[in-house]
Amino acid sequence: MADLAPPLRRRRALPGWRRWRNRRAADPAFQAWASGCVLTRGIARRDGERLFDLVAGFVHSQILLALVELDLLRAALDRPVGTAALAGRAGVRPERMEALMRGAAALGLVERAGAGWQTARLGAALLGVPGLAGMIRHHRILYRDLADPVALLRSAGGGELARFWPYVLGPGAAEDPEAARRYSDLMAETQGLVAEEVLRLVDLSGVRRLMDVGGGTGAFLAAAGRAWPGLAMTLFDLPDVVAAAPPRLARAGVADRVALAAGSFRDGPLPAGADAVSLVRVLYDHGDETVALLLARVFEALPPGGRVIVAEPMSGGDRPERAGDAYFAFYCMAMGTGRVRSAAEIAAALAAAGFAGIRTRRGRRPFIASVVEAVRPP
Repeated sequence: MADLAPPLRRRRALPGWRRWRNRRAADPAFQAWASGCVLTRGIARRDGERLFDLVAGFVHSQILLALVELDLLRAALDRPVGTAALAGRAGVRPERMEALMRGAAALGLVERAGAGWQTARLGAALLGVPGLAGMIRHHRILYRDLADPVALLRSAGGGELARFWPYVLGPGAAEDPEAARRYSDLMAETQGLVAEEVLRLVDLSGVRRLMDVGGGTGAFLAAAGRAWPGLAMTLFDLPDVVAAAPPRLARAGVADRVALAAGSFRDGPLPAGADAVSLVRVLYDHGDETVALLLARVFEALPPGGRVIVAEPMSGGDRPERAGDAYFAFYCMAMGTGRVRSAAEIAAALAAAGFAGIRTRRGRRPFIASVVEAVRPP
């Protein structure tokens, strides 16, 4: 008992310590003192900078959007370009362009180079991430939904973003071909990076046929097929989405190995014949009841020993993270039907569906995807 006493006392002391800490931090007089004291001014400065970044975050994101919309990072990628030339190219007054480029430099996206501006390493890295520019443009919709975050939190459904993703709203919602095209194009733009991360985490050796459920126009299967030349594959998604897949699969050289299956898991069983099923960025699009139905369909479609692979950005669970618990959580909220889940929650849903041998693989870039795998018991 003596060994347990110190940790127990520490746990009991935490509420009192937090209350004391928060009272001090919320006291303007203490803040003024802390900013001048040699022992605490570093902490006070860092806290102040972090708070200012939170306050200014929307402005920073809009500077980024302007750079992308005006294609300035690419314009200044290889050589410095003067403010006047950038202004003429973009149709912006020179003094406004100067303000934009100075703001972008403060964010590390561009840098001064002689009398002009050149893309910095961070800005060049943005150009090297497939689909990131498209996602930044797409954020116009998300930002409109977040213009009144309290209203979003209090609403029963989603916002404008929900109309961009009509496929999540149920049977018949994706019958608009234009809606299906917009969904497929954006997902395909970003899927290359996701596929790279997932295939780094997942070993498909021994898999004869992989079925990608909710696989869009086949971006993940194209990458999987290139990585595993002997792999047979099935693409399952809504009819209007699957119809756009053949050109992509043909360009990837895997069309002869991919069977196309159109339908909705809401309407009936999934196609049989695969010994592994992938769900890449699928679960967080849906509510808990729909996820339970989907995992039950996957369980039924797999043979004994078959494997399910869930890959998506995840919540940090007991230790919240910015990517999953801030960005993706509010994105799902605006979408109106899904929610971000922790690896433990996904594992519990898999177990409830009957799966066993559940393993979690955290990626090197968890803001892109982590993986939870499970097996249908013999």
